[in-house]
Amino acid sequence: MTDVITLGWRERLALPSLGIPVLKAKLDTGARSSSLHVEWLEADERDDGTWLRFQVRTTRRGGISEPCEARATGRRTVTDSGGHSTERWFIQADIELAGQRFIAEVNLTDRRHMLFPLLLGRTALHGRFQVDPSLSYSQTPRRASREPT
Repeated sequence: MTDVITLGWRERLALPSLGIPVLKAKLDTGARSSSLHVEWLEADERDDGTWLRFQVRTTRRGGISEPCEARATGRRTVTDSGGHSTERWFIQADIELAGQRFIAEVNLTDRRHMLFPLLLGRTALHGRFQVDPSLSYSQTPRRASREPT
């Protein structure tokens, strides 16, 4: 097994495939999937599948990304920590965190009432990172040198 990097319960990361150089994320080993806050979302059916256009709020007070576009990987029901189920679109996104670059499946939802625009769940963390809840912002965002894994 490769060395697993220890991270804090919240970290800064990048979403290069969406053009987002830095974003605060909560690392949540209790959540299976990862969720990204989007301001608005439009679906467009094309010959090669469903494409989603959306905009990400990168900070709690302002900080709007350029409109993003990604091919949908599907639409599934997600149950939140309060037991409420909603149907959400999923995409594949490149993530740069702690010198690693990898692809993770992320659902797009309204997280405006949450402290962090991105919740990084255990599926994305598994085998790469462990979370120490006593740490916070333990890594500085930097360009990863590896291709997505």
